[in-house]
Amino acid sequence: MSFTKTTEQDSNYNHLERMSVSELLQNINNEDKTVPNAVERALPQIEALVHHIVDRLKIGGRLFYLGAGTSGRLGIVDASECPPTFGVSHELVIGLIAGGDSAIREAVEFAEDSTTQGWKDLQDYNIHQNDVVVGIAASGTTPYVISALQKCNENHITTGCIVCNENSPLSQTAQFPIEVVVGPEFVTGSSRMKAGTAQKLTLNMITTSTMIQLGHVKGNKMVDMQLSNNKLVDRGTKMIMNEIEVSEAVASELLSKYKSVRNAIKNYTDGRS
Repeated sequence: MSFTKTTEQDSNYNHLERMSVSELLQNINNEDKTVPNAVERALPQIEALVHHIVDRLKIGGRLFYLGAGTSGRLGIVDASECPPTFGVSHELVIGLIAGGDSAIREAVEFAEDSTTQGWKDLQDYNIHQNDVVVGIAASGTTPYVISALQKCNENHITTGCIVCNENSPLSQTAQFPIEVVVGPEFVTGSSRMKAGTAQKLTLNMITTSTMIQLGHVKGNKMVDMQLSNNKLVDRGTKMIMNEIEVSEAVASELLSKYKSVRNAIKNYTDGRS
């Protein structure tokens, strides 16, 4: 299969330094508008991976995101938002980045070029056959990610990927590849832009649809969310008020007693039946 790095192709625009701020913003926005369409074309691939993730998590598996640079950071952000949003364990969705936690804030030179560290990082979590590992790399050529997925395949661990080029080495390695081809970046090669946006949208889809399938949303509400600040406590109180038609005072008391929206609604409903 032929492989072209569209993420590295020359920008559709030139002489960016001559553009006004207004022109820069408008042209960046014009490029960003193409990203949802690219994600839409990849929906069948996303669906195939989500089905498998749900199946694995139902039998005790975990979801791992593995990436370098922007891709790694996006995976960590998505993983870190699952516990407060859906009330799941921090061990259910885990984001790993080449270079370790220090690479979240600062680039670690050549970390993404290691062909052994990705698998070592996964082994630190006692990776097993019920788990799913999703490699994230805009180019689809990151050695840290490719080599880790190869070892996963050898050990019968399900692999997926999110890339922004067709027929990349990573796509050919993953069992469930997702290819969101966004084309050249506004600033040539700056894959933190359209490619990063495409990866973020895809990650949102994967975890949100998975958590809904696992029962962590009721109606359209985050009934298992962690009550970690006043805003969320207020939101939870209103959710209880609307669901079981009680006063704010009663809803607040229920939430304080049962510590979650789901438990508050269930115990109140059970008590009245």
